Amino acid sequence: MAYTIAIDGPAAAGKGTISKAIASHYGFHHLDTGLLYRAIGAQVLQGHDAVDAAKALVAEDLDPSRLRTPDVADAASQVAVIPDVRSALTEFQRRFARRMPGAVLDGRDIGTVICPDAEAKLFVTASAEVRAERRFRELSENGHTESLAEVLADVKARDARDSERTTSPLRPARDAIHIDTSDLSIDEAVAAAIAVIDARRD
Repeated sequence: MAYTIAIDGPAAAGKGTISKAIASHYGFHHLDTGLLYRAIGAQVLQGHDAVDAAKALVAEDLDPSRLRTPDVADAASQVAVIPDVRSALTEFQRRFARRMPGAVLDGRDIGTVICPDAEAKLFVTASAEVRAERRFRELSENGHTESLAEVLADVKARDARDSERTTSPLRPARDAIHIDTSDLSIDEAVAAAIAVIDARRD
């Protein structure tokens, strides 16, 4: 039987990095579900209809190298509030979650909507200021010129959109274990997550 690990949290909290490390640790498959919405957002920026793009999404559309720009991230957050887009992507994610021997999915509504029966659930978070600093460094390294204040404003705006949307709002599952990465190194955060999952598996 497949083992599913659901990891939710706001932007730049570290859930993607933690998810990849966990998947590698256990030999599980990994899906960054945010890429699904980024892929739809990228197509909307090219003039395509969001719902049509979601229904026609294929694996080749999920190339991270062209989906990590601020414009695409903003478009992804906007299309993610469209119920028909979320519905079209739900089955894709649920099928992935049951891949053998196991799968790690990270996003905004994995433990609450996509995989409410996941064997392990984590909610990874950090303060808005810490998350903005992380995103600012990442963008600066990639040649973007946004100021830290602009990045912080964007982080807070995305948090509000994600938490206040009617369909599948960002919130921790009732049985999710919280991990605050504000003061943790990557290694410490990954170790904390593995300890939680090992305890659940035992």
